[in-house]
Amino acid sequence: MRLLSLLTWYHSETIGTWLFTRRKGVKVGEDDQGNVFYRNQDDSRRWVIYNGEPEASRVSPEWHGWLHHTFDNCPEDKPLAHKDWEKPHQDNLTGTAMAYAPVGSLRQAAPAERSDYEAWQPE
Repeated sequence: MRLLSLLTWYHSETIGTWLFTRRKGVKVGEDDQGNVFYRNQDDSRRWVIYNGEPEASRVSPEWHGWLHHTFDNCPEDKPLAHKDWEKPHQDNLTGTAMAYAPVGSLRQAAPAERSDYEAWQPE
């Protein structure tokens, strides 16, 4: 447990979560981003300890379904079948430099030239 997590709750798990995980948690698996998934003995509670920033969009759909009791089996034991048209999981990039900026957005380096708009001028 890091010293930073003693002072702030938003960098990692809280002290209470850390203690509960140490006492009652059963490690179920780990995803490709290093997030670790746990459950209690009777499988009534499931939770994740994030590797890095605690951002919910970093949990893949398979693990999300397991966390919310949509799937009984852990994705490591019984992986979901994927269709060939499915795209790989991508984090939510809103608020980052990698976020989508449409043409004409103020975030674009150069403003778009618009030939379909003419500013109003008073007579």
